[in-house]
Amino acid sequence: MLPDIDQLSLAEQVAQMIVVRASGFLFDHQIQYPDWEPPLAKLQHWVQDLGVGGVILLGASAGELAIRTQQLQNWAKIPLLIAADIEEGVGQRFAGATWFPPPMALSTIFRGNEKLGLHYAEQLGAITAKESLAIGLNWVLAPVMDVNNNPDNPVINVRAFGETPHEVSQLGCAFIKGAKTYPVLTTAKHFPGHGDTSIDSHLDLPTIPHSANRLASVELPPFAAAIASDVDTVMSAHLIIQSWDAELPATLSGKIITGQLRQKLGFSGLITTDALVMGAIANRYGANQAPVMAVEAGADILLMPVDPVGAIQAVCEAVESDRIPRSRIRESVLRIWQAKTKTSQSRVNPPNLIYDLAQNDALTIATEILQHSQIIHGSLPLSSEKLINDIKLYNHSATHSHNLIVVDNLLKCDFLDHLAPAIALPAQMGYTTQIIDCHTQTSPTLLSKPSTLLQMFIRGNPFRGSAKLTQTSEDLFKKLLIDGNLQALLLYGSPYILQQFIPFLPANIPCVFSYGQMPASQDTALRTLFGK
Repeated sequence: MLPDIDQLSLAEQVAQMIVVRASGFLFDHQIQYPDWEPPLAKLQHWVQDLGVGGVILLGASAGELAIRTQQLQNWAKIPLLIAADIEEGVGQRFAGATWFPPPMALSTIFRGNEKLGLHYAEQLGAITAKESLAIGLNWVLAPVMDVNNNPDNPVINVRAFGETPHEVSQLGCAFIKGAKTYPVLTTAKHFPGHGDTSIDSHLDLPTIPHSANRLASVELPPFAAAIASDVDTVMSAHLIIQSWDAELPATLSGKIITGQLRQKLGFSGLITTDALVMGAIANRYGANQAPVMAVEAGADILLMPVDPVGAIQAVCEAVESDRIPRSRIRESVLRIWQAKTKTSQSRVNPPNLIYDLAQNDALTIATEILQHSQIIHGSLPLSSEKLINDIKLYNHSATHSHNLIVVDNLLKCDFLDHLAPAIALPAQMGYTTQIIDCHTQTSPTLLSKPSTLLQMFIRGNPFRGSAKLTQTSEDLFKKLLIDGNLQALLLYGSPYILQQFIPFLPANIPCVFSYGQMPASQDTALRTLFGK
């Protein structure tokens, strides 16, 4: 039961506009990002005493998260919005749930069969919503409605549903349709469009130089479509949009948040900032000034402010000094109440954790998307005869076939362990495995060995800073080709990297590309390669 807004103090109202970051793990010694995730006592203080309106979670298994979300709701006097960035399904962030390939995989299917692509997008939304509720999440920070028309985009990349407004609009709205069958909130992001940038806003502030006409024809249609599909929330982007506001990023711009999103597009739902701790904002604006500017601009939710306590105080002071009208705060809290009313149904009839996570139908959908979105080059499968000939040619035993795996950073690799198919399946066939990453100093010359199966995991990701090949990866690929040692290539992640490789791959060298990097993707790609 939500209290009467007018019975709350100004500080309590402002606190409802704050969503803090926390670890999904239950114990302080498990916290993985101490700069962003408070210890238990501080988190409890924020929720129980300050009365923050919501929490965004990262880390832990799905089972642990179910305990964490219940703990948070028990602390709260007013029910919380509990969110997660789960664009690829709940399993993307919380182990044990269903992990789908990135949204761009659906564009490959959609181009060949629109009906099938839309079906999968709707299923992605429905399964994500269902599994979210099973572990206590009620706010899905998806779908991404950015049009990724810049191959060098380091942060959106395969997180987008496609490269055209039509693809993104259709598939994003199908996701919303599926998710809306459950009482969760959906989020169109990152308004007005983060697809044509070459800078990661987690690190710095990108600029979009396009004209208003170009924005209207490319960037805005997916957001207009999402609004027409009754999306609950729109998330702002930390971008300078020169044709709209040359001074302030969209998140802090009244011309954009109120003028464009509220007034021109007619969005009446909840507007949230992207994380205010991101470099684009935190490095340029004060920890407490940015929240005030975001509220002035028209934001209802202040996501991950650098200093939640300071942000509440700063916004209250701005109201008391008449910089921000008191009515502006009330309007936001009213929208938050409307959102919390929608999610209240999930608290009355909570799903059953055991029966709603990673069920066979969900896993089947994920596998079908992987299979239908694979891109294949060369002659497949890699036959037993070909493997035997390679061994004879180089006078090596089967145990000297080489499985070379390239990742960005093995220490931050949540899709690779000793049981991962990328390691286990080749091992069953006699391959020896070697893994290289940013910590590896080995020369590409030393890594060029006969009968090498090369597996590369490369995609744009927040904080990676680039969606491109590393120089080591490029040199390694070229060296294997020149020496005639490349037996086959498996690429997981970015289709833009595949486009760079294909012109150099001889027709007799098989290649399998998968948008996904998780174990199911590895299993599907390797079984395609070996015909298993």
